[in-house]
Amino acid sequence: MKRAILALAPLFISGCATTNTNYRPVAVEISEPPLGQVVTAEVGGTMLQQGKYVESDAILLHDTVKVGVLGAYTFSRGYYVREGEDGKNEFYRPEPSPEGGKVDKSLLADPYRTLLVSKSSPTLCGVSVFGAKVCSKNAPFTRVKRPALTQDGFQQTLLYSGRIGNKINISYREFSNNIARPSFNNDVEYDLGESMTIGYKGAEIEIVEATNRAIKYKVVRNFNQAVR
Repeated sequence: MKRAILALAPLFISGCATTNTNYRPVAVEISEPPLGQVVTAEVGGTMLQQGKYVESDAILLHDTVKVGVLGAYTFSRGYYVREGEDGKNEFYRPEPSPEGGKVDKSLLADPYRTLLVSKSSPTLCGVSVFGAKVCSKNAPFTRVKRPALTQDGFQQTLLYSGRIGNKINISYREFSNNIARPSFNNDVEYDLGESMTIGYKGAEIEIVEATNRAIKYKVVRNFNQAVR
């Protein structure tokens, strides 16, 4: 009996925690490919991409984790994005997406506040609104980066859609928060017999070679700044 109690003891830790919501996602600028460099894109591939996206620190929980006696809190597999941190811990909430995790509490547990992850060990804890915490060691998670749903994220892209005869087809797409903006999408046809240089919304591209499988080109000028 003593051996059974000792085996279970490392799985459950009780205590208190003070939580923070002081984390801010990071904006990442995008401008690809480099100007003046000859590159190749396959049909359906991106020829030109400019803008920025906002990404957040996150964890991917690989399996369901129950913490506390009788499973006070149950964390389902999925993504949890960081909302704060202090010197020893990070605090996470379920990502608001189909791939996000989910938190369930037992009937007798206090209302849930946040998911605590230790910076120094693979320990995961459920924290109540009263600051009480229950934990599990060796939780199966990985630290990752995830796109953040903010108004700051915006991207413009040109996609190669193939060649028919002497004409090539290019698709323009705009994305806000990594979600396509349908009213700002467009498909354009260019006649290479007229010019081997094409342009759209300020972007200028010199075509080196184009087939119905791929296109070789170089970007002379990127998009003008878009009005959103």
